[in-house]
Amino acid sequence: MMKRYLVTEAEARPDAGCGLGRGRLGNAVERARTGLERLQKEDGHWVFELEADCTIPAEYVLMMHFMDEIDTVLEQRLAVFMRSHQAAHGGWPLYAGGDFDISCSVKAYYALKLIGDSPEAAHMLRAREAILAHGGAAASNVFTRITLALFGQVPWRAVPFIPVEIMLLPRWFPFHVSKVSYWSRTVMVPLFILCSLKPKAKNPRAVDIRDLFVTPPEEEQDYFRVKTRLGRVFLVLDRLGRALEPVIPRAIRRHAIQRAESWFTERLNGTDGLGGIFPAMVNAYEALVLLGYPKDHPYCIEAKEALKKLLVAGEDSIYCQPCVSPVWDTAIAANAVFEANGRRASTSCRRALNWLQDRQLGDEPGDWRETRPDLKGGGWAFQYANPHYPDLDDTSMVGWAMCLIDPQRYKWSTHAAAEWIHGMRSKNGGYGSFDADNTCYYLNHIPFADHGALLDPPTSDVTARCIALLVLAGEPRYKTAIAAAIGFLRNEQEADGSWFGRWGTNYIYGTWSVLSALRIAGEDPSQPYLRRAVEWLKSMQQSDGGWGESNGSYFPAQRGEYHPSTAFQTAWALLGLMAAGEVRSEAVRRGIDYLLTRQGADGLWHDEGFTAPGFPRVFYLKYHGYTKYFPLWAMAQFRNLTLAARD
Repeated sequence: MMKRYLVTEAEARPDAGCGLGRGRLGNAVERARTGLERLQKEDGHWVFELEADCTIPAEYVLMMHFMDEIDTVLEQRLAVFMRSHQAAHGGWPLYAGGDFDISCSVKAYYALKLIGDSPEAAHMLRAREAILAHGGAAASNVFTRITLALFGQVPWRAVPFIPVEIMLLPRWFPFHVSKVSYWSRTVMVPLFILCSLKPKAKNPRAVDIRDLFVTPPEEEQDYFRVKTRLGRVFLVLDRLGRALEPVIPRAIRRHAIQRAESWFTERLNGTDGLGGIFPAMVNAYEALVLLGYPKDHPYCIEAKEALKKLLVAGEDSIYCQPCVSPVWDTAIAANAVFEANGRRASTSCRRALNWLQDRQLGDEPGDWRETRPDLKGGGWAFQYANPHYPDLDDTSMVGWAMCLIDPQRYKWSTHAAAEWIHGMRSKNGGYGSFDADNTCYYLNHIPFADHGALLDPPTSDVTARCIALLVLAGEPRYKTAIAAAIGFLRNEQEADGSWFGRWGTNYIYGTWSVLSALRIAGEDPSQPYLRRAVEWLKSMQQSDGGWGESNGSYFPAQRGEYHPSTAFQTAWALLGLMAAGEVRSEAVRRGIDYLLTRQGADGLWHDEGFTAPGFPRVFYLKYHGYTKYFPLWAMAQFRNLTLAARD
């Protein structure tokens, strides 16, 4: 029997004098547009919650007990959130529906025990049993073990040797802070101070977690489970450095501490926090107090306020965001509204772009200047303020929106953005997120880098959006860079035709990013490599018409496993297919049906799934805005392309 689609070409036709259609699809787009615009802030921007796993609220509790600044009401509400996210396996996952994660579970258990949960309570018994079954707290990652060392729960030999003297190393040395990613350096520099001075947490309730160790922590000999030859070499160097630490002259240590202090205080970023990310903010606050800054010092007051601003309150619980995403949310929401408005600039779009224009960075100092000292600025940061760290992904998405919505009005902004993007190309033709040529891959083998996310190399998704902006900017001199970037993407394509998604889950996100950019670049969609991408997307469509992919796809063994369809991943797949000329295909029509049948009463969509990795296999995120603007963007684009085809 032939499928009866919820929306037909006839229903997508415009009403007389309307131009946008009032059939089922037109009404759905209008409801979604209205729902999204209702959430726009008075000053023109959008911002949605950015949720992480229970590691972040647990670390907030641990920070309060480290500093002896315990807010009993706050910690009880954080505890409600953490208890509610304990999984059936007894521990805590890195994303909704995920497997047990030892590090997240250890921190959540310790936080709940600090708050006052009895270790004999049913949920704590289940958690402890699961943790011990997975090797106990000794098997947790480096960041967790550093926290445990600060609380006196493991000896300092359980953590990597990261002396503050690292700050004195020359740039040509194999390790230098400029050789790692922005998120790594902002976390590491204050951490150097903490790990060198080795303070002990105040821990006023004297709570320990010896019950989480299979072997007593002081007797454990296997804290570093190195798997590579290069890793073993670095481990030997780590132990050699640890043995030599006692002979470091005090004057050199003082000088190194001053260098680290100057580095991170320059980047404190007011009440938006160091690097705009929670782990760096926590380390900075603790390092400030350890260095003797009084708690009423402006640095300490602002650092603490930056942390508080990340809290999100529910009815009876509170959680802590790892950062905020107003620039990203605003740029994508503006694109979606523009598409929903028939590709015409509405008042809400202009208000959004005006807000963004005011936040464009120029001559501010930035770490990206380490490799591009003569390049003028022009980027945007991800957060409300983070002037040292504009990123190429946000900059490209903002510029993309400006070029489409009102290229003349925002010509200067898009020119500056494109010039900055053009100058940030890496040697292999691709683009990273915050730096150029951040590719010292050997550093991923040092003991500190067990998370595998120390670097910021070029990726397909970021490169794709950089291509889009460079093409839309229309400068002939960008042609060489565009061609090199397309070559990078061709080299990065997976054997099955997809592309890896570094900043969104996962291959669906990466493939949408690339196909959308290559359409703007004018690549012929009939080319074999693009047809392979299209066929891969079609092969991933599920029986309900939607697409779904778990964060587990970042583990090779779990790639391709079934995951329920989600609205945001369905939208990505649809946008990718339509970019490749598949607007009339059955796959696209079925995907639009999926979105129509799952639209909520508020005109928007709601999924429980996490949408992106912070660090693949280590830390994941749920952008609450993704279910609000991406489905609208996809449905509106389908409507517009369908109508255009009939004109």
